[in-house]
Amino acid sequence: MMNIEIWASGGGTNADTLIRYFKNVADISVVSVGCNRREAGVFQVAKQHAIPSMYWGKSNWNTKDILAELAERKVDYIVLAGFLKLVPAEVTQAYNGRIVNIHPSLLPAYGGKDMYGIHVHNAVLANKEEFTGITIHEVNEEFDKGKVLAQYTTKLSPLTEGLDSIKSKIQTLEHTNFAPVVDAWIRSKTLIP
Repeated sequence: MMNIEIWASGGGTNADTLIRYFKNVADISVVSVGCNRREAGVFQVAKQHAIPSMYWGKSNWNTKDILAELAERKVDYIVLAGFLKLVPAEVTQAYNGRIVNIHPSLLPAYGGKDMYGIHVHNAVLANKEEFTGITIHEVNEEFDKGKVLAQYTTKLSPLTEGLDSIKSKIQTLEHTNFAPVVDAWIRSKTLIP
């Protein structure tokens, strides 16, 4: 059995999709959810699925505590689903090749520090892009610079597209593709058939 911990900072729609998906997978399990914002909706998502959750605050957001807690929960893989903090370098090294992230653009475009959610969508709108999409990638010591695992694209209408329509298109891509890519990625790294 491979154990996943999901880290998120917001409402938790991607976390919810991942949890639902892996409930139907016998050999990969979501064992916990971590979040760095006390009021984030992802805590409610975890509660609805009866999955333990924890708060990553200033007191425990350090390499020693993170690695100790991950070991205690027997976490094999970390899945970032809208997590807005940079993972400490020592954690990315300890979990080298075992942390994955989803980003709401076709990296390398619109990636990096402070490029997340509506900031990405507004930049896409401002530049009148004809396409946008999502990138699922491994995590390293820099924002959005890890090995790309998959990208999915959606067409935009530069003259009529708005923030809500882009958000909806991106969320559809995320909810359709993220969990299956994570599943295949874990299987590519383990002896799970």
